[in-house]
Amino acid sequence: MKALKALDYPPIWLAGFAALAWALGAVPLRVFGPSVGTVGAVLIGAGAVLMAAAAAQMLLARTTIIPHREPGALVTGGLFRVSRNPIYLADALVLAGVIVLQDAPLAVPLLPLFMAVIQKRFIFGEEARLRAAFGPDFTDYAARTRRWL
Repeated sequence: MKALKALDYPPIWLAGFAALAWALGAVPLRVFGPSVGTVGAVLIGAGAVLMAAAAAQMLLARTTIIPHREPGALVTGGLFRVSRNPIYLADALVLAGVIVLQDAPLAVPLLPLFMAVIQKRFIFGEEARLRAAFGPDFTDYAARTRRWL
């Protein structure tokens, strides 16, 4: 059980979903068109840049990027002005990029499923810790900033 808990991190979940999307790309059903490589690469690249920028912003604010840890600061500016969860949004972009890159239309349902898993496994707990730590400041922030976009 402890080994499973050690694996309960968003990048592990992303890797699992991406591997499943990659495998579903082996099904010979092609619908996304000839620019799948370019579009997929752009989505993955945009996700990577967004992830790095949001992580840097959190580190500069001296708060954790590790789920399940106590927050050290409430970050509400920059990327966090547009999304309360830009790193998870970046993960979703990367997964979407893998799906498109593999031209795997059967994997499209994995995207909302991944987002639901991330929300249940990580976001709800993180928001509860933020609410406990920052009270009305977090409540105000959550009221004016959408969870994903």
